[in-house]
Amino acid sequence: MKLKFLLFFLSLFFLCAAFSACSRKPAEPDGFILGFSQIGAESAWRNCNTRSVQEAAAETGIQLLFFNAEQKQENQIKAIRSFIAYQVDVIAFVPIVSEGWENVLEEAKEANIPVLICDREINIDDKSLYSGYLGTNMFQQGQRSAEYLIKKFFDSQGNINFAGLAQETESNIPRSGANDPVKIVELSGTEGSSPAILRAQGFRDVLSEYPEFEIIYSESGDFLRSKGYELMCNILEKFSGIDVIYSHNDGMTLGAIDAMKERGIRPGEDIIIISIDGEQAAIDAMIRGEINCVVECNPKQGPDIMRLSKLLAAGEKIPPVIYMYEEVFTEWDDLSGIAPRGY
Repeated sequence: MKLKFLLFFLSLFFLCAAFSACSRKPAEPDGFILGFSQIGAESAWRNCNTRSVQEAAAETGIQLLFFNAEQKQENQIKAIRSFIAYQVDVIAFVPIVSEGWENVLEEAKEANIPVLICDREINIDDKSLYSGYLGTNMFQQGQRSAEYLIKKFFDSQGNINFAGLAQETESNIPRSGANDPVKIVELSGTEGSSPAILRAQGFRDVLSEYPEFEIIYSESGDFLRSKGYELMCNILEKFSGIDVIYSHNDGMTLGAIDAMKERGIRPGEDIIIISIDGEQAAIDAMIRGEINCVVECNPKQGPDIMRLSKLLAAGEKIPPVIYMYEEVFTEWDDLSGIAPRGY
């Protein structure tokens, strides 16, 4: 009997010791909680952006609370409030539009939870309501698109030159005359979003000094391939003599190309096409000669989001703006040297 009691107490002793040791085990250095709200899954670019965040969180041991807002700002606001209630260590989110974030960000500030804005910028007077922005330089993307256009249409003497466009087309598109401006149609992103606003502003910023170019039409396609197709069908019914399509993302671009092909128009030849993002499908289309310029928008932000969130969780400050590295690909490049984009 005594032996049984002795074994029982020894077992209890070691169990308590083991439990005590476990309770004293220090937390993993990156093991904090990050609440992240994504805007949706509208494109291959967005899905790559999501994978980058999820994979980076798993690799660094950060607990990720992920929420898909399905393209609705009210869903994102609800998600942020749920993160606050859950008392996460850091909040990061991709704002679907630029306006309307003051109230929920004030709530996060009152809860002492730092906020990182990702991918899309916001327009807010009190910059202290968020810790910093990580994403792409969308104004510069618009500028780079316009800079390609100038290089495409001006000769070495600085004169406008339409030689880059096919003069005879299967669809009998009338070409602009020598004294006519280059006619541009813009497929814009979601209304009120920073990509749509800044890519339009950057493009116009460069072209404002060149009266040889004219934007004859601009409409939102919500960054969706299906809407890019619908828009292009309507545009081709309304306008003739289009020289350039400037599209705010590859999804709309690929939809527009589908519409053009149905009507016997050769994309990249009959109409110059400039696109932003850098999806593999767009690079492949450029290799086929159907897109003339692709301005990269880098979606692989996950590792940087984790790095910055780790600093914020430790109570450190981060730079107010951090831009991703991005490239520009054109029809003049050695396209065989472009690595697969992975999205």
